Amino acid sequence: MRIPRIYIDAELNENTTLALPDASFQHLCKVLRLKSDHPLRVFNGKGGQFNAVLIEVEKRSASIRIHDYEALENESPIRVTIGQTLSRGERMDYAIQKSVEAGVYAIQPLFSERCEVKLQDSRAEKRQQHWQQVAISAAEQCGRGWVPTVHAPIELNDWVEKCNNMLKLTLHHHSAKPIRLFEKPNHNDIALLIGPEGGLTENEVQHAEKSGFSAITLGPRVLRTETAPVVALSVINALWGDI
Repeated sequence: MRIPRIYIDAELNENTTLALPDASFQHLCKVLRLKSDHPLRVFNGKGGQFNAVLIEVEKRSASIRIHDYEALENESPIRVTIGQTLSRGERMDYAIQKSVEAGVYAIQPLFSERCEVKLQDSRAEKRQQHWQQVAISAAEQCGRGWVPTVHAPIELNDWVEKCNNMLKLTLHHHSAKPIRLFEKPNHNDIALLIGPEGGLTENEVQHAEKSGFSAITLGPRVLRTETAPVVALSVINALWGDI
């Protein structure tokens, strides 16, 4: 029997009953057509998950009965915050989704010189909410107990100046220094800067270097902007993390 796993933005406690949020109700009871007594796993993004069961399924509502708590030990020991330059269409969604699956700690969307995506304040807020939901769905699917935060978009140069107390890396295919030549950081925080489809400009690379970022390469091939975070996170976790 398939046991669905759902995120609920609420306080969760053992041996309590909770009304399902509308979105979860639609998915579980209308799309999946689950009935009362169907087992579930629920989490609120604060670590761990709970075993639960669906109860009181009505036409427009349902509840769950929360049972025992289950600790999860599947977070990477390396906390990687990705500065991901905005990309068009589904590419940004893909980058966020796969980064969450690969163990990213947080994601900071960025505007850069070659970034083709322009967002006004109201639209930027809606996109941030959408990206956060992408991260939630990815965490549901891959079994994480924590949901990475997707921050509001800011300028690339502002972000690189604010990154402190971490190993700071820039993906730049012109760099001759492979990531494997770096020593394991003596702390667990890494900032990883990834450029847009056209790449970072030399001015942006130099500005990042002045802010303490080291330009690295992942190999002899140029990666697409949505592929780069997945490959980079995989390499970082293979070198220093949980792979």
